[in-house]
Amino acid sequence: MQKHNLYIVVTRTNTFLGKLIQFFKKDEYTHAAISLDKRLNHMYSFGRKYAFIPFIGVFKHEEVNTGLNKYQKEIPGVIIELEVTKEQYEKATALIAQFISNSKKYKYNYRGLYHGLFNREACSDYRFLCSEFVYYILKESGIIDFKLPRNLVRPQTFLDLEGRVIFKGNIKDIHPRGRGYQLLFPNNKRRIINM
Repeated sequence: MQKHNLYIVVTRTNTFLGKLIQFFKKDEYTHAAISLDKRLNHMYSFGRKYAFIPFIGVFKHEEVNTGLNKYQKEIPGVIIELEVTKEQYEKATALIAQFISNSKKYKYNYRGLYHGLFNREACSDYRFLCSEFVYYILKESGIIDFKLPRNLVRPQTFLDLEGRVIFKGNIKDIHPRGRGYQLLFPNNKRRIINM
């Protein structure tokens, strides 16, 4: 029987919104994304449309070394592997495909961010925070239910998942390769970590 996995990537970004969340909530991690594969080739979230314009947020395909990430020297983060059923994986994939095909409809949930800082619900059908989107995919796929309004789920919340942490450190140091990650060390030596 083939195993199916989803990957939750939580990071701490050095952005205005990231610092705002960290200041108010004292969270270590301030951004979340979901990937359909271990190599993080199919990683999705809500975030900035343009690297240097913080107030235009959209649904997007994310990459570790592009966009705003390209300009950050260090991105502390954790990758959590969730084992799911074939049906759950297919449902998550179908939901993400809906977001991809209707991406122009979706916007960042700034109202939800503001209300979330004060633990108040503020959800919308077409507006999501990064963690709200990840939670929506997981909940609608029957994988988890935190019993919280979507906008109150924070990146930090995903650390409570019953998954396997397959990476913790500077996300910029990983280069997905096959079944493991190629880590770059300060002396430029490379080492493959199989997981």
